[in-house]
Amino acid sequence: MTLRPLPVVVGLALAAGVAFLVLGDPFAGAGRDTTLRPDDARVLARGRQVYETQCATCHGARLEGQPNWRERGPDGRLPAPPHDASGHTWHHPDEILFRITKLGVAKVANLTDYATAMPVYDGVLGDEDIVAVLSWIKSQWPAGIRARHDQVNRQARSRTP
Repeated sequence: MTLRPLPVVVGLALAAGVAFLVLGDPFAGAGRDTTLRPDDARVLARGRQVYETQCATCHGARLEGQPNWRERGPDGRLPAPPHDASGHTWHHPDEILFRITKLGVAKVANLTDYATAMPVYDGVLGDEDIVAVLSWIKSQWPAGIRARHDQVNRQARSRTP
């Protein structure tokens, strides 16, 4: 018996629909652990490597970001912000940091005309690499900032149904 193309396509579409219903929307965080692990040496080693190859060019070798990062440049884009304690990274919960890195600021914030030099890493980095690099960034923050970020996460989780 040979399969006809249409039934195969319908079967694949049905399987994808069932997977979506069972596993949830992959962009909503369902079934994916985005919790940062700043105390896991293996994760941090990978995160440092990813940061050095993918992030340091813009965000700085010491997480310092680019000068005047709060002011739009001539191209209308904001320079890369710092990821150290002086920046705003730690003001966002893990899930938002993950989604911004994977999907981009415009998609996460639902801004259709947001111009940014920040690449979208979906298809470039796997979820584990995104968690690793964000974990490494968090591991560089002073203890007080890490504690405040933990509180941001607790507040975000308490609002999630």
